[in-house]
Amino acid sequence: MTGAIRALSGDWSPPGGRPVELVLRTLGERTTSLALGLAIRHIRPRKVHVVENIRPLARAVDRQVHIDHGDASHIVYVDADSLILEDLRPFLDANELAYVDCYVRDRFRGRVHCGVHIARADLVRAMREVDVAAESSWAGRGPVLRPEAFRRHLALRRLQPDVQLKTFHILHDHFQQYTDVFAKYALREVRSRTAWSRAVLEEAMPGWGSEPDFAVAREAVHHARAAVPTDVSPRALARYLESLSRPAADAVARLGLPALPPLTPAEVRTAAADNPLALGPVPRRPKVFCLGPPGTGIRSLVAALHEIGHDLAHHPLGAADLAALRRRDGAFPALDHYDGLTSSYALPSLPALDARHPGARFILTARPTEDWLRTVERLWRTPWPAGAPRAERAAHEEVARLFREWFDCGNTFDSERLADSYTKQQRLVRAYFADRPGDLLTVDLTAGDGWERLAPFLGHPVPSRPFPHVR
Repeated sequence: MTGAIRALSGDWSPPGGRPVELVLRTLGERTTSLALGLAIRHIRPRKVHVVENIRPLARAVDRQVHIDHGDASHIVYVDADSLILEDLRPFLDANELAYVDCYVRDRFRGRVHCGVHIARADLVRAMREVDVAAESSWAGRGPVLRPEAFRRHLALRRLQPDVQLKTFHILHDHFQQYTDVFAKYALREVRSRTAWSRAVLEEAMPGWGSEPDFAVAREAVHHARAAVPTDVSPRALARYLESLSRPAADAVARLGLPALPPLTPAEVRTAAADNPLALGPVPRRPKVFCLGPPGTGIRSLVAALHEIGHDLAHHPLGAADLAALRRRDGAFPALDHYDGLTSSYALPSLPALDARHPGARFILTARPTEDWLRTVERLWRTPWPAGAPRAERAAHEEVARLFREWFDCGNTFDSERLADSYTKQQRLVRAYFADRPGDLLTVDLTAGDGWERLAPFLGHPVPSRPFPHVR
């Protein structure tokens, strides 16, 4: 068995802060030392665990989920290719969710979510209990390509309906050794064989310049496409991934590239000064509020907004946010961390949110009433996951109750009453913006509305990748 897990001595947590622990995973990346120092500085963990050179990745994941974190509230997992340049502590002390995935600035793909993950301790315990051998029998190549995501998906569905996403100022895959770039992008190519992942990679590659790391990445993509057929077996795929060190060394030698010296903070600062748009802090965005009720494509809209840089909160949040919903005064603490809210919070608070956030953008999702009723009937009968903590389930139930009260649709599924309430809600929102039509965008995602309407409304170019329709 290769590699080891070691705990660092020390406690960096702030007075009164939540007990958070850090797990840094490294395979010897050039950025390891700097990534560790930056993570400690910006997370301020109670304890640090370093997972060093454990291969294959599935074995590393199995060992890391068995780390004893005691009474820690959350664990932040940081890959050694991720440089955290923003204080995460305010968010960590506010966040209650079981899982938050972080958007980063990737050297090769731009804005993507990877490299830094925030997991509640009960999710980590649930990941330990996943029987990987039993689940792998139907999961194909998933446990080989994405062993951590595979475990997490199976564990998370008992705790949280879907993933919350959040952008931080984090650089990913910058300043790496060329052999590591080759290994990463051979793996990236075989991970990119779904329609969505392939579109992200294909959209990025034409923008790769002539710098050596881009040349190496191209070599890796071509190598993986030639060496790994689309119907490769999990065992053959694992053998390919374990053998990448030789073709990586061959490609780097063929390109005449040297090993790079140890990375210094000054190198990062110089790169950021030379390219502030790519490496500088995340720009502030106007707030965005989704005003369509559940069942009108909210998850698809939230996914699309994340893709173009707007982080919307889409789950029951903290007790203070629930109190703001009761008051309908728009004073949601979540808006200190997120770029907007979805309908269960935003609709009942529309006038207050409009007053508090000048320049905000509002999006009304709509669909034919009969289609909406069929969807909302399924949602009506879907409870919050049974494994979630009792307080979290109670908060979800209260949010749903307050929303039904505002929506005037009763506590039982009544299609006629719901149809009347839906029509009334759509009419009220349109009437509210009657004198300001430029502040409201109405979309029907089920009818084909997508990037061509959403992106210009928010001042973005139209992406070339497909619009993310989430079911």
